[in-house]
Amino acid sequence: MDLAPGEQASARRAAVQQSLSVALATGLYAVSFGALSVAAGLDLPQTMALSLLMFSGGSQFAFIGVIGAGGTAAAAVAAASLLGARNGLYGPLVAPFTGARGWRRALAAQVTIDESTAVSTAQPTPEAARAGFWWTGVGIFGLWNVFTFAGALLGDALGDPRRYGLDAAAAAAFLALLWPRLADRAARVVAALGMGVALAFTPLVPSGLPVLAAALVAVVVGWRRGPQQPDAQEAP
Repeated sequence: MDLAPGEQASARRAAVQQSLSVALATGLYAVSFGALSVAAGLDLPQTMALSLLMFSGGSQFAFIGVIGAGGTAAAAVAAASLLGARNGLYGPLVAPFTGARGWRRALAAQVTIDESTAVSTAQPTPEAARAGFWWTGVGIFGLWNVFTFAGALLGDALGDPRRYGLDAAAAAAFLALLWPRLADRAARVVAALGMGVALAFTPLVPSGLPVLAAALVAVVVGWRRGPQQPDAQEAP
């Protein structure tokens, strides 16, 4: 439904506030990535290069997981690439309201991640969706790299990060982000189907493909339901 100007401004402020809270929560668990990365044998410049250039939490954890287990660089790159491929599926969802032109298209592509997509597509207006995308994506990028640096510096002092549960921090944080999105039946069905597909594929295919297959479930369901525009939703 169309919102009055005051309601549109309120929706945009709410999107910014949500973005900042998500950015802070997500950025904080980059400490675990930095610590685990140095524990896996990477040095500080290598760790920071992964966060600055790859900038996909799941892919980064997959990369250092393979390296830490004694795998080859090629195997680590393959696992990270398969997990990162899901971000390409988000492009058609966020492109209509990012407002990206010229060099901003490259920046938009870099910050198109799980969280920026989730926050932006949950907003009631195109303006709020645009604000949610940029504030979430850029906010996480900045904080993720700051806390990666901190975690890498603390890595040697902490010892084995698994002793503190830091190896599970990323999964726990993402579950906390996802949980509020399962408020309606359709979202729960998609989540259940994706989980079933991922579990079925896990023992059969290389690392990364189960997540990509689960993401395709959501894409197929969304395509069958038709496009859902942010301005067609009611304000919260």
